[in-house]
Amino acid sequence: MNEKIIHKTSKYFKDKGVVLPQISELQNPHSIHDDIKLQLKSLDKDAMDPKNLFRVHWFNNRDHSNFSTVPEHIVLPNEFTGVEAKIIVNIGRLFPMITAHKVLAAYGCLLPRILNGSFDYEKHKAVWPSTGNYCRGGVAISRILGLKSVAILPEGMSKERFNWLEKWVDDKNDIIKTTGTESNVKEIYDACNELKKNPNNDIINQFDEYYNYAIHRAVTGPSFEKSFLEVKGSTNLKAKFYVSASGSSGTLAAGDYLKDNLDTKIAVVEALECPTLLNNGYGEHNIQGIGDKHVPLIHNVMNTDFVVGITDQATNNLNMIFNTDVGQQYLNRKKGFEIDFIKRLPEFGFSTIANILASIKIAKYMKLGKDDAIITVATDGADLYLSELNKTKEEFKGIYDETSCGEIFGQFLKGVSTDNTLELNQKDKERIFNLGYYTWVEQQGININDFEKRRDQNFWNEHYQYMLSLDDRINEFNSI
Repeated sequence: MNEKIIHKTSKYFKDKGVVLPQISELQNPHSIHDDIKLQLKSLDKDAMDPKNLFRVHWFNNRDHSNFSTVPEHIVLPNEFTGVEAKIIVNIGRLFPMITAHKVLAAYGCLLPRILNGSFDYEKHKAVWPSTGNYCRGGVAISRILGLKSVAILPEGMSKERFNWLEKWVDDKNDIIKTTGTESNVKEIYDACNELKKNPNNDIINQFDEYYNYAIHRAVTGPSFEKSFLEVKGSTNLKAKFYVSASGSSGTLAAGDYLKDNLDTKIAVVEALECPTLLNNGYGEHNIQGIGDKHVPLIHNVMNTDFVVGITDQATNNLNMIFNTDVGQQYLNRKKGFEIDFIKRLPEFGFSTIANILASIKIAKYMKLGKDDAIITVATDGADLYLSELNKTKEEFKGIYDETSCGEIFGQFLKGVSTDNTLELNQKDKERIFNLGYYTWVEQQGININDFEKRRDQNFWNEHYQYMLSLDDRINEFNSI
């Protein structure tokens, strides 16, 4: 604890009108002080204003005038999924500033640094490595707090990500583009290691930050429990699975909470073109935001139950149906889906479509019925991938019509099979856990004992409890 920096930062924040939200307030935003809630009513959700910190949770309503009683979610129609089980999709695009949930992870990772005085705003830069949304979240949090920041992401990510960053960074040189695309995480690490040579660069790497794990277990997990209980009502519905793409594995941590409280199993999703968890494999894919070719340090592998592979051909093509007039008309006129439901499909980004398809696979594989539910997540919306539509259309060589939509719908949605679904036994878990050794111990220099500690669930519980314990320190910091 560096009390001098803590006091200096507290005064700096006070002068800027910054109040840090408590973890309990992000779990239940209705506990936020009425004065703050009143100020939010007239504040643009995307404004560079520190009060938007109090929107960094799952309970924003659609017009952002207030907080909803439960997180915004949608239960997919059975006619759409082809399974009896209820698939509950929690909506992440209502998060402020970046229209994606990674702004929560960024806050959770920066918060302890502020509270213990290890981050000095006068000399440090927060470096946010990512394949897209996390670095945007980090830049957003940094900017509204008045902190210097750097975004690192592959040059091949969607145009929309870069457009946003250019508006939010102080200097465009603070956007570092590494070679490759979604599959090139090591290149991001290499850039971080170069920046680390300057001690004033604080590398806040979502892939090895246990605070990323802890904030999602502490905030996202209870939030998803509330949306499930809303759907359940007085029925016998059981939450059988939590399904989430790998990515940094932060969002996966919600599954640890749900397993403890609802007895769910946890299924992790990855791109079939790069089957790292399924088959120690490698490759390139376009399901942006889910990472690959390594096992994140913060993936609680020994608590994971299934791995499901989804092809990016499926996500690319379904994204086109969901977000074009031709596709939406097909869904309405030919398949009979209600307009209100169709108009919600643009709330699903690439990783969301992958999560939904994996949920369908799991439902079929496990033969789940009408009293079973699968909880999953829409981390962002299709608005971050509009530039990708034309790339997919080009594959149809100018012929994209209702017939094309019917072929896509039949092959990639109605035709979902149970292949590339792996139920993990102890040996499988050991294999995946050990695979992480090459990235973290050999390449990134993690101590082997620190690597091995992660086998024990007590290790993860301690990080979770630490995040829950921060409220008193937040209160103290705000009141200095």
